[in-house]
Amino acid sequence: MSERKFNVLFLCTHNSARSVMAEALLNVLGRENFHAFSAGSMPSGRVNPFALEKAAAIGFDTSAVRSKSWDEFAAPGAPHMDIVITVCDNAAAEACPLWPVRDGIAPALAHWGFPDPSNAVGDDAAKRRAFDQVFQLIRQHVEALINLPPEVLVRSATRAALVAALGKIHAA
Repeated sequence: MSERKFNVLFLCTHNSARSVMAEALLNVLGRENFHAFSAGSMPSGRVNPFALEKAAAIGFDTSAVRSKSWDEFAAPGAPHMDIVITVCDNAAAEACPLWPVRDGIAPALAHWGFPDPSNAVGDDAAKRRAFDQVFQLIRQHVEALINLPPEVLVRSATRAALVAALGKIHAA
């Protein structure tokens, strides 16, 4: 595909479940072409143990995973993001920071809304089922991203084409 990896930032309000699972999935399934990160607008300070369980189950090293602010990725010296994807309705409605432009290109922005499995009620088995369901939904979206045609992802492609492709992934 490309000689370089595409940086993708997954955003959620608390950076404790959906964004962490998306980061893990893209880093494991798309490791050849993508480098994923996650952050939140109001980080909770802790990552949900069921999200860590799902990430570890696919071979993602969870030892350094932490709930962090999106400010870390908008600051000078942070890795440039090619794609920024919100994964919950709360984060989609919030004003995102201005993302740095590199070589005249701003990151493509998209929204993939998923229900919050952290809100599941019941015993641990019920909570795990909720996490399993959301994890599978996120996985479908990540697989679609990984399988986008290379010409849609390359830096010379228009951001509008990439945003349209990302939107189609969620609409499918």
